[in-house]
Amino acid sequence: MEYVTDIAELEALYGTPGSASLHKVAHQMTPLYRKWIMASRFCVLSTVGPNGTDGSPRGDDGPVVRELDAQTLLMPDWRGNNRIDTLRNIVADGRISLMFMVPGSNNVVRINGLAKVTTDQELRESFEVKGQHPRSVIVIKIGEIYSQCARAVMRAGLWSAGDESAQLPTVGEILAEQTRGAEGGQSYDDGWAARAAKTMW
Repeated sequence: MEYVTDIAELEALYGTPGSASLHKVAHQMTPLYRKWIMASRFCVLSTVGPNGTDGSPRGDDGPVVRELDAQTLLMPDWRGNNRIDTLRNIVADGRISLMFMVPGSNNVVRINGLAKVTTDQELRESFEVKGQHPRSVIVIKIGEIYSQCARAVMRAGLWSAGDESAQLPTVGEILAEQTRGAEGGQSYDDGWAARAAKTMW
């Protein structure tokens, strides 16, 4: 198998970017990008660090980020599995990308920028939900914002394919496979909903 190893060769293969793909780029929040991002309750957060890359789903029951100013967004780090891969990467290398999605829309809005992690008490308390606070907040400095081509979501039929989850293995089954039955299984799956309900925030 041959690989493309030269940037000039790659650019020759794909040609010149369309005008719209360049002109839609902003370097801070604008009224319309703000409207789009504030409608998003879910995004994929990508980081890079000394041990590789990480992609993490982030979701909330309202906007997944809060705007501090036109060039700064705030993301509370709500409870998860405590692997903290994303946070480790941000502390080591602040480069960050986010892909914001809204159910039913084939468009995705992307932000590239730099991030830092803060444990500022007042800021954490400002995100209070049901008496709970995030342990930290990710502060995102916007480098660029642009809408992603809709073709990928359209090809996948992401919002129109219906529920296909019945054909998937459960997390309990995956955990049992990886531990040769020492963990996971049906009991893990049966207890998941109750565990999640108690630790959502």
